[in-house]
Amino acid sequence: MVYTNLTLKAKWQADLDERLKRALTTFAPPTKLKVSEWAEKYRIMNREETSKPGPWKNSTVPYLEKIMDAFNDDYIEFIAFIKAAQTGGTEAALNMTGYTIDQDPSRMMYVLPDEDTAKNFSTERLQKFLRCCSCLDHKFFDGDSKDTMLKFRGGFLILGSAQSPTKLSSWPIKRVIMDEVDKYPRWSGREASPLKLAEERTKTWPGRKIFLLSTPTLRTGNIMQAYDSSDVRYRYQVPCPFCGEFQTLEWKQVKFNSDDDLTIIQFNTYYECRFCGGHILDHHKPDMLIKGRWVAENAVLGKPKRVGFAINSLYSPWVSFGQMSTEFMRSKDDPKQLMNFVNSWLGEAWENKAAAMDIDVVLQRRTEIPMNMVPSWALILTGGVDCQQGYFYWSIRAWGTQMTSQLVAYGKAMTYEDITEIMDKFWPDEEGELRWQVNLYAIDSGYDTENVYQHCFENSDVAIPVKGSSNQMIARYKITALEKKEKQLIPQLLYILDTDQYKNMIAARLAKPIGKGSWMLNADTDEEYAEQITAEQRIIMDKGGRQIETWQKKTSAKQNHYLDTEVYSAFAADMLHVRNLEEEPVNETPYQPQKPAQEEAEYTPELPDLEL
Repeated sequence: MVYTNLTLKAKWQADLDERLKRALTTFAPPTKLKVSEWAEKYRIMNREETSKPGPWKNSTVPYLEKIMDAFNDDYIEFIAFIKAAQTGGTEAALNMTGYTIDQDPSRMMYVLPDEDTAKNFSTERLQKFLRCCSCLDHKFFDGDSKDTMLKFRGGFLILGSAQSPTKLSSWPIKRVIMDEVDKYPRWSGREASPLKLAEERTKTWPGRKIFLLSTPTLRTGNIMQAYDSSDVRYRYQVPCPFCGEFQTLEWKQVKFNSDDDLTIIQFNTYYECRFCGGHILDHHKPDMLIKGRWVAENAVLGKPKRVGFAINSLYSPWVSFGQMSTEFMRSKDDPKQLMNFVNSWLGEAWENKAAAMDIDVVLQRRTEIPMNMVPSWALILTGGVDCQQGYFYWSIRAWGTQMTSQLVAYGKAMTYEDITEIMDKFWPDEEGELRWQVNLYAIDSGYDTENVYQHCFENSDVAIPVKGSSNQMIARYKITALEKKEKQLIPQLLYILDTDQYKNMIAARLAKPIGKGSWMLNADTDEEYAEQITAEQRIIMDKGGRQIETWQKKTSAKQNHYLDTEVYSAFAADMLHVRNLEEEPVNETPYQPQKPAQEEAEYTPELPDLEL
C-alpha cells in the first residue's frame, strides 16, 4: 500500500511539473530576436507572395539582414533604403511589422502614396501576411481591425495615405514605415511634406524608428534626398568567384551582343569582373550574395543615427543577368521605358546629361553628306516652320528606320509663297537624282494665326498647323477642330504639341553616336544653327505640388527658332508613323554605320541620356 501511494505521489508531482512548465512557457516573455532572426523563425511565404512558398530564408536575400537588423539598433533612428525591382524591400518592411507585433508591440504607421493603395496593400498583402504567421495567432486582433486600422496586443497599426495630412499628423507614433516615398506628393495641401509630418509624430518617443524605402525617380526625389543625408551610406559588395575581389555590381559590367535576337541575348549575357575579367554567370550569384558585405561609401565618426542602403536588381536572386539585358534592349529606345529601367531595375535616379545641350556635341553630329542632299538610307522627308513677325525659320529633315534622321536643309524665308516653294521643291539624293519632296511639314500657328490656317488649308495635302501646349501632356500631341463639324464638311484640324517631349527626344537622339537611331546634321551645318538648337535647357520646377521637368531658354537673349522647327519636323514624322518604318527590300547595300575599330564583340550597355 505504501508503495502504491509513493507511485501516485511521483506521478502527481511529474504532472504538476509538466503543467508548471507549460504555464511558464506560455506566459514567459518572448525570446529577444533580431528582425532577421524573427523572419527566419516565423515567416512563411505563401503562394501569393512567391513562386517558391515556404519558410523565409535569409540566405536567399542575405543583403536584407543588415537592413532589417538596423531596426533593432537602439541608436539608429532613421533607415533609408533605395530599392530596385525584385530585391525584397517591401518584404523587409513586412518583417519589421510582424516583428514589432510579436516581439516589441507599440504604435505603428505604414504610409503609402494614396488612400486606395493603402487599403489594397492592407487587404491583399499586410493582413494576409499577419494571418500566415502562427506566432501572431492570439496577438493580431483580426476581427476588431479595419482596413486602415489594424489592432494587436499592446498597440495598433495605422495605414496612412501621403495625400491625407490630417491622418499623418493625428497620432503620436513610435515606428513609421514609409513605402514608395518617391510617389508621395511633395506637399500635403497647406501642411508640411508627408515625410516631415510623419517624422514629427515620432519625436516624443524614445527608441523611435523611421524606415523609408522606394525605387528612386529624380536626384531631387525623396528617397535620394534621404539617402544622401544619411550619416553613413552603404553599398553591397560581393566577391568574384574567380579572383575573390569584392566589388559593387554595376550595369556597365554586364556584357552581351546587342546584334543578337533577344532570346539569344537572354541566355548569353554574363557579368564581367572588373578586376580579372572573369565571366560571372547566374549560377555564381547565390554564393556571391551569401559571402557579400555592406561597405560604407563615406567615413563617419561615432554611431550613426541615420543610415542609408542602396541596391539594384543585379543582386536579385529572382532576376537573371539575361533578363536585365533584354529589359534594357526593350527599353533603350523608348524614353519612358528607359526611365523605368533606370529607376526600377538599376535603382538609380534619372539624371539626363543632355538636359543642357552643348554646341560642340551638336556639331559633332555632322556627317559627310553636304547641305541640300538626301542620304541614301532615307525613307521620308518632313519639315518644320516657325512663324515670326515678317519672316519664317524652316528646316527639312530626312528619316529612316529606328528613327534615324539627318538635317537636309534649313534657312529663313520671307513669305508664305517662299515656304510653299521650299516645301514643294525636289531635293537630290546622293546620286544627284532629283526625286525627293517633303512628305509633310508642320507650321507654328502661335503668331499670324489666321494666315497660317489659310496657308495650311490651301496646302492641306502637305501642311498642318501646330501649337505648343501650355501644360505637360501624357500623349505627345492631341487634335482639336478649328470649327464645328457640319454635315458633309470636314473641319480643319489644329495639332496641340507637348513640345517638351519632342525636345527630350532630340536631346536623347543627340546623345547617340552617328549611325542608327541618331539625330544627325549635314556636313555644312553652321554654329548659328547649333546655337539655336542648344538655346534651351531642361530644368526641374515645382508645379501644383509636384516636381516636373520642362525646357526653358538659358537666357532670354538666345534665339531658339531652329529648335522649334525641329520639334515641328519631328511631330510631322510622328504623323507619318516614322517609328514603324522598316527597311525596304532592295538590292542596294543597306545603311550600316561603321563601328569603331576598337569595339569588341561583347556589348557594354551604356545608358543613353534619353528623354522622359
